[in-house]
Amino acid sequence: MSAPGSDVILERMMALHPKIIDLTLDRVWRLLDALGNPQNALPPVIHIAGTNGKGSTQAMLRAGLEAAGCRVHAYTSPHLARFHERIRLAGELISEDALTRVLDECYHANGTDSITYFEITTCAAILAMSRTPADYTLLEVGLGGRLDATNVVAKPALTLITPISIDHEQYLGDTLAKIAFEKAGIIKRGVPCIVGPQPDEALEVIEQVAAKQSAPLLAYGQQWHVSAEAGRMVYQDETGLLDLPLPTLPGAHQIENAGAALAALRHLKMGEAAAEAAVSRAVWPARMQRLDSGALTNVAPEAELWLDGGHNASAGRALGNHLASLPKRPTYLICGMLNTKDIGGYLKPLAAEANGLIALSIPGEANTLPAEVTAEAARAVGLPADCAPDIRTALEQIAREAPQARILICGSLYLAGHIIRENI
Repeated sequence: MSAPGSDVILERMMALHPKIIDLTLDRVWRLLDALGNPQNALPPVIHIAGTNGKGSTQAMLRAGLEAAGCRVHAYTSPHLARFHERIRLAGELISEDALTRVLDECYHANGTDSITYFEITTCAAILAMSRTPADYTLLEVGLGGRLDATNVVAKPALTLITPISIDHEQYLGDTLAKIAFEKAGIIKRGVPCIVGPQPDEALEVIEQVAAKQSAPLLAYGQQWHVSAEAGRMVYQDETGLLDLPLPTLPGAHQIENAGAALAALRHLKMGEAAAEAAVSRAVWPARMQRLDSGALTNVAPEAELWLDGGHNASAGRALGNHLASLPKRPTYLICGMLNTKDIGGYLKPLAAEANGLIALSIPGEANTLPAEVTAEAARAVGLPADCAPDIRTALEQIAREAPQARILICGSLYLAGHIIRENI
């Protein structure tokens, strides 16, 4: 768990703005200016936006760059077990002392001015990364892109947009075109942009924004292609073909995420060893992560236990496809979601692959969907459902009914973080 120093400052930062999300860049520019504009001193930036696959793509890109001998900063959100996971400096998670110092500096530079938690902590990450030598900086968008707190680098080395789908409609718009416009806001004049697989409506918007910015596009299905063939992954672009192992991150959708990472690595002139490392060495917790040991695995010792933090309809489809590809086994879901998510859209593609669901309220999360509501939504898509007061009770119930079941804990990164802490 986080040590007291950073925890205390992070708690203070929560009180600096009444809203968790309030999209604008004005407060970020003000604080960055007070800090001496550290965004201008970052190592070359690769800026990553999209609805699904941002974290996995970043993890593969980092693995490839590091295999090529590069020192890599990485910024991601949210964290799972501890805040330090959000900031990686030259390959290592930020230390408690370094985090406390940079948070304290940002807190005092901001004073009593209004600023959201994500905005001020993003400024802290940028400040820390600007002061540590590295070869590349991987910046993952928090929400949207155009008005996201990470969108402060005037000339990144590269931008990358992973698959876009409907999510966060209350902030980004209620159509794919509107959401794509917000995501495409990271595209900068003259800067190449890697584009993962997109619905036609989203791709059209991305192409329009890129044309206005004179930004070259390297798009899936056009400038690069990727597919699974005979148990291998085949990637091809104008420079040639790569025959690689399937990604270690499970799920057919990870092949497309790997393709985007490979397109970026090839653009950066990284070699075949970097490409192979990207697919074989990447680690990304709570994305179909197998839990093999820990306190929770002992509760259902004969079961096959998995953890995934996907939380929208596209993630549900990817999970459903992955479950369908696994050897047949009684399968149960333990699900907790936020009240801002499309729970029906998420659960519908999973219903055909599961025998039942136990719903949880996410502990300590004010915006959790009550377990009873999750259970009702599951029944509405044809999935037998019950509720449990906590994860251990849910696991015990499944273990009694089907000791050797496949159990997928899913629905939210916030639930995933709770599970990781409970499984220590």
